Amino acid sequence: MKLRYAMVCSSNQNRSMEAHFLLKREGFDVASYGTGQHVKLPGPSIREPNVYDFGTPYKHMFDDLRRKDLELYKRNGILPMLKRNLGVKHAPQRWQENAADGPFDVVLTFEEKVFHLVLEDVHNRNQVLLKPVLVINLEVKDNHEEAAVGGRQALLLCQELDATENWEDTIDDIINNFEKQHRRKLLYSISFY
Repeated sequence: MKLRYAMVCSSNQNRSMEAHFLLKREGFDVASYGTGQHVKLPGPSIREPNVYDFGTPYKHMFDDLRRKDLELYKRNGILPMLKRNLGVKHAPQRWQENAADGPFDVVLTFEEKVFHLVLEDVHNRNQVLLKPVLVINLEVKDNHEEAAVGGRQALLLCQELDATENWEDTIDDIINNFEKQHRRKLLYSISFY
């Protein structure tokens, strides 16, 4: 069954984009979003993040950071990450502003706080279609190494879901098998559009 997927993290930069990149490469119908108020990228210190509005093109961020400190942002992996993002889509998008993108079958989040924000947002929308949406949280630390591992695991989980005729009948088994195989605990909930 071909499902429609959304990958969601806080800034639509690292974890959601790594998963989006991998799923898109495998031919999945996938989009990605962030739930934060702004897009935040590491800066020269923890107190000096680089802050952008959602919708700011990845190319603008790439050029801005390259101009600010090419060596720092190359060394900490931000420029390569932005270069990858450029190949996936134009700019980061905010989950709470995605209603026009239509309903998704599965929303995969990478942080428990994001999971709860997505569920709250879906519950607050007018549920006129009564179409189920599966929201799953796969907890992934926000660094490049963990995002790579989390992205591969997200792909495997989505492949499992896509291979079923009806995920609603088999979701408990899919989740249990995934947790045993990868030794990761997943949160999940079913909501409606």
